[in-house]
Amino acid sequence: MVPAFSLNGVIVEFNNQPVLDIGELVFDDRIIHAVIGPSGAGKSTLLRVLNMLQKPTQGSVTYFGNPLPYNGANSLAARRSMSMVFQTPAMFSGNVYDNVALGLRLRDVKTKEVRAKVFQALETVGLTDLTKRSAATLSGGEAQRIALARALVVNPRVLLLDEPTANLDPGNVTIIEDVIKRIPHETGITIIIVTHNLYQAKRLSQQAVFLNKGKIVESSSTDEIFNNPKAQETKLFVSGEMVY
Repeated sequence: MVPAFSLNGVIVEFNNQPVLDIGELVFDDRIIHAVIGPSGAGKSTLLRVLNMLQKPTQGSVTYFGNPLPYNGANSLAARRSMSMVFQTPAMFSGNVYDNVALGLRLRDVKTKEVRAKVFQALETVGLTDLTKRSAATLSGGEAQRIALARALVVNPRVLLLDEPTANLDPGNVTIIEDVIKRIPHETGITIIIVTHNLYQAKRLSQQAVFLNKGKIVESSSTDEIFNNPKAQETKLFVSGEMVY
């Protein structure tokens, strides 16, 4: 199976200082990957590279076997095949239905199909009763679930999640995690989640990457990372002994 992403020699520099330096890294298709590491490790920068928001200073990224087109004629199609959910979601003006439907309307999807897809996405996150609610009145948990529905409604090949439950109450965390776990099995979507919550990484992912100071310390199955880490640095981090 062709991997969703392959990175080779990827370096990202800010003010001539490297913040990400990845020799080789592969994200397999149709599973959940967790990216873990301390603050400032380069986790969000990695997501920005994958989502084409940040072009690497050096190196190459392939996307399902083809070079990731940061510019050019194929750039829009690649961007539209991915969705990203941030830690703090931005709601657009209008009601919940309009927020979830926006990506489909930009793709010129027919109105009848838009309606069916929007209700399906809202059903997935358990919020079909909020279609007419003003997006500005949503609680933090509701807004994050709507952001997830908005990401899923366009049926992306890849879903990128940057600390999607960091500020939520346990009830909403449980709902969102349940949705995330079901997605690859039901849709075949590849998920890459950045999280500070090590228990969440263990619950959700099949593969894990431990980043520190912009570099890969270890990349393996989640079970190996947490139960049989090869690097001492990984062992200290997952055990809570690393002070950072």
